[in-house]
Amino acid sequence: VGHVDGAQAPQAPPRPSPEGEGELSVSEVVDTLAATSRSDAPAVVASLLDRLDADGRYALLKLALGGMRVGVSARLAKQAFAQAFHVPIDDVEELWHAIPPPYAPLFAWGEGRAERPDLADVAFFRPFMLAHPLEEERVDLADYAAEWKWDGIRVQIVRGGAETRIYSRGGEEISAAFPELVAAFDQDAVIDGELLVRGETQGGDAASFNALQQRLGRKTVSKKMLADYPAFVRVYDLLAVDGNDLRPLPWTERRRQLEAFVPRLADSHFDLSQVIEARDFDDLAERRAGARDAAIEGVMLKRRDAPYVAGRRAGLWYKWKRDPLTADCVMMYAQRGNGRRASFYSDYTFGCWSDAGELLPVGKAYSGFTDEELKWLDKFVRDNTLNRFGPVREVEKSLVLEVAFDSIHASKRHKSGLAMRFPRISRIRRDKPAEEADRIATLRGMVT
Repeated sequence: VGHVDGAQAPQAPPRPSPEGEGELSVSEVVDTLAATSRSDAPAVVASLLDRLDADGRYALLKLALGGMRVGVSARLAKQAFAQAFHVPIDDVEELWHAIPPPYAPLFAWGEGRAERPDLADVAFFRPFMLAHPLEEERVDLADYAAEWKWDGIRVQIVRGGAETRIYSRGGEEISAAFPELVAAFDQDAVIDGELLVRGETQGGDAASFNALQQRLGRKTVSKKMLADYPAFVRVYDLLAVDGNDLRPLPWTERRRQLEAFVPRLADSHFDLSQVIEARDFDDLAERRAGARDAAIEGVMLKRRDAPYVAGRRAGLWYKWKRDPLTADCVMMYAQRGNGRRASFYSDYTFGCWSDAGELLPVGKAYSGFTDEELKWLDKFVRDNTLNRFGPVREVEKSLVLEVAFDSIHASKRHKSGLAMRFPRISRIRRDKPAEEADRIATLRGMVT
């Protein structure tokens, strides 16, 4: 796929060789298109197309129009780099996010032409430690500490080189959407925590995820948005402080240093995630079952002697989500899926009955069913279509779906006034008539 040498794009577009002379490489195409003006582009692209067969022209057009997709995950690319150059994958993970494309210093280090890039003065991303779902296991609380799993988004806040940055779990920088947190984090440290929004009460605790959604994905934030949806971080872990990397230390020692560190932060924007004091696993299970706070998603279990390591490592961290809520809803609309589901109607909008007998949408789901159930649902949509609205089909309101969801919240964006969190299809209720599906009033009673 061409070469990566860190060279700057030429000032003038390279002149493609005449038709039939030599090969047209990806790197030549990329350099040519990058240096071509909008006015020259038609002629340049035409000359490149003249040198290619049908498959090559297809690839060139996809590349030129920005539609080229390669089915390789970032994780797989990092693993390939580590194996190709015999370097530690954990080092690749860190450097990958700290160095901008085309990653010339990364390749120089991998090839042995340079030392490992120094990130001492860079506010760089550290890969998150992740958890396995707790299925049927029981753990000993003498070995594991328990914390609430809060329903926000996991973030990492880093200060380095007199700069503060906020990263999402995938390593995407989201600092611009939360300028108040950037301004408030003035310590030489790296923290792992949950980004949340305050509730409506003065000094209130966390609001539902629906409130946080108002802040996500914004490049600029108005004063009204800052006032209406004040963000804060509930701190889970301390990865580095005052130039010291704490990740190799066991959780107990990191926790001790975290408890000493959090008071250095503004309590208006940061607080400490509390350890759940439970007598034993059964006591913890009772507390989890009774937790219906709008912002609690479940429980985290962290091995007390575990270092902070990137990715999911068996037996170190577990996530134990609370049992889902369920409601019987009526399918209203369907849309085709993506990828291998592109030929199936696999995305379903469903609703419940208002007091006036009107069916109002309450959510949309595209998971939870088997491949055989998907075929049956697809046939139902095709056989019971009432109207078409572009890619969406309206269906006869006769099929009841049992929908599982983590929580439900009030929402001004939906006609029903409700929004489900993580809805998925748990059962197809072919046995239940549509008029016996749940009512909006029932769902309002589940709002937390």
